Amino acid sequence: MLKWLFRRQIAGFERTWNYDSSYARDMLDADPKALLAFGKVMGLSRYRKDVPVAPYYAAKIVSVMAEDCGPCTQLVVDMAAREGVAPEVLRAIVARDVEAMPDDVALAAGFADATLRHAPEAEAKRQAVLDCWGRRGLVSLAFAILAGRMFPTVKYALGHGHACMRITIAGETRPVLRALSAEREGAVA
Repeated sequence: MLKWLFRRQIAGFERTWNYDSSYARDMLDADPKALLAFGKVMGLSRYRKDVPVAPYYAAKIVSVMAEDCGPCTQLVVDMAAREGVAPEVLRAIVARDVEAMPDDVALAAGFADATLRHAPEAEAKRQAVLDCWGRRGLVSLAFAILAGRMFPTVKYALGHGHACMRITIAGETRPVLRALSAEREGAVA
């Protein structure tokens, strides 16, 4: 009965997001408790306090792009679009065009990038995040960064990783770039 319910939930998610969740079915087949355990960490991927939606998704997209430039990235971009992030902002994030990002989005994207690289500028960016959104905002972005990496990592480990692809935003297809443009990145503290 439990497997049947989980399969229905997985199928519903796939229909809603046009996303292949075969990895979740593999977990379910291996051990339903594994899928339950994975579900417990899903709350991390939804925690957002004191950070506007566009900067939150900027951190999540930068993070998911560090691990995957395929279906997981498309899923997060689609989720951001559904929550109202403007297509031009999403295009700038995916293109890693910091110049085209609003300041708050550039801050979140730069913070995520510096954090993932363990870069020296991460501390200054962390302080800027604290100054802008406070401690709950910092935790929100930390969880967004973690969630962005978690799903592609599990998929690849279970044999469901996909090669890089182009991402579609509001009907326009773009390549995925993994590095922030340097011009404005240094200017956004």
